[in-house]
Amino acid sequence: METELIREIQKLKRSPVSRTVKERMEQFQKAAKSNKDIFSELCFCILTANYTAEGGIRIQKALGSKFHKLSEKQLASELRSLGHRFPNMRAKFIYMAREHAGAIGSKLHTCDPYEMRKWLAENVHGLGYKEASHFLRNIGIDDLAIIDFHIIDILVKNGMIGKPKTKTLNKARYLEIESVLRNLAEKTRLSLAELDLFLWYMETGKVLK
Repeated sequence: METELIREIQKLKRSPVSRTVKERMEQFQKAAKSNKDIFSELCFCILTANYTAEGGIRIQKALGSKFHKLSEKQLASELRSLGHRFPNMRAKFIYMAREHAGAIGSKLHTCDPYEMRKWLAENVHGLGYKEASHFLRNIGIDDLAIIDFHIIDILVKNGMIGKPKTKTLNKARYLEIESVLRNLAEKTRLSLAELDLFLWYMETGKVLK
């Protein structure tokens, strides 16, 4: 089963999807150079938890610099009007995350990706290992796996992992599945970030951020 998945990925690498993945990776490398840009990507990843990437992108574009300026109540009102499923809780998480905005920018230059992910998951409300990995990928770090239900479904269908008993992965299980994905990335000669985009395309037909 793993062999079939590798074959399918290699086929996609020879298709027009490969160019789209390359362009997206280039966007990640160029993104988030200022603290404001970095914080905006952090907010996007807070928003997408238990929501949709498309919805997060739409709200991020609509709010722009408002992530940095609005009160918690104002943020909740904006998120509600833009159709987010959890406006109050996400507004609270974004408002609380502001206290870490400066630290995140400085830590990115001093921590390795694994330490940075651990720090984010432990200190920023609304971020687990998946969301922290997503955030770091979107600002140019390509060696972390973003393990959501789309990725899990592919690995389960191809007999590479057993079906998780719960929707939420603890740290140990997350890292275990990440090691499976890292092995797959090596076999397909992709970074984990590139592999995620190809696998996401296989499940959804889209290459998003």
